Amino acid sequence: MKKITVTLLGICLAAFSFGQTSENEKLIELAKAYKNFMFRNEPPKEFVKNLQSNTFDNLKLTTNFIAQTITTDNDLLKQQFLTLPDNQTLKNIYIVRLINYNIREENQIDNNKLIDSLKTADIPKNELVDCYYSILFGSVGNKIQPFNFSKLDFKLDDYNLSNDTEKGIFYLECMDYCGKTIWGYMNIAKPVNTEKAYYNIKRFPQFNGLKYFQFTDLNFPDFEMLIVKDKGRQSYKSYYINKLYDTLLSHLICLNKKGASEKDINNLLLGSILKDNNLYKYSKQKATLESIFKEQKQE
Repeated sequence: MKKITVTLLGICLAAFSFGQTSENEKLIELAKAYKNFMFRNEPPKEFVKNLQSNTFDNLKLTTNFIAQTITTDNDLLKQQFLTLPDNQTLKNIYIVRLINYNIREENQIDNNKLIDSLKTADIPKNELVDCYYSILFGSVGNKIQPFNFSKLDFKLDDYNLSNDTEKGIFYLECMDYCGKTIWGYMNIAKPVNTEKAYYNIKRFPQFNGLKYFQFTDLNFPDFEMLIVKDKGRQSYKSYYINKLYDTLLSHLICLNKKGASEKDINNLLLGSILKDNNLYKYSKQKATLESIFKEQKQE
């Protein structure tokens, strides 16, 4: 009887070990799919179908999300995906992204060791939330063209975001993507192409029924995380709010260039964080921001 019990135990442990290994293999498969098709390459339909059909129950949400990120004209801007998933799915997606980074390296570490270390790691929730929306909006930019968010109104209370920090992360990741759609026109084009930049600005989304620049709930506590490779942990707000200020200043330049009304200019100046000197410390354009409002007072 003891021999049978030991044998059964051995079978169970072997099955458990196989299951764990198979889950790791699925995470690696998802990471490779993401790496190969995250930009403009379009995967065969049969490839996506197989990716989604052969998975584990606890990886279904992760698999469906990654499948969307590699699919042209995806559903990532629908409520189903805008809504923050459970913590385990967030961590799985975080793991997929780090495997993706690893397999791009010439000197890789073993993916199974990487996965096992990440599974037991205590990763701050803010980093998981940022990873999710960074991938989401990045994939929208890579796979849905041309850019047009003008009909979108993101209702931040509807997406399972538990506090102002998570809502701020959603907003800043979205605006980071939006800002990229005008950056080239304002920083690379010679001369600066404010007409095309403003064309895209008019296609920015709303948040909670307000114009994009009227979202000002960014006084959540700052935190540090790894944002740019090889730069170590950075201030989250210094990185993303700086980019937001750049977008707002570009908007202001566009309005001045097109001879916008004083009302429209003041709506931007006084209805956005452009007036919030408490946040200037996060911008590399602090002197410019201070000079704008100094001029306004003198006038």
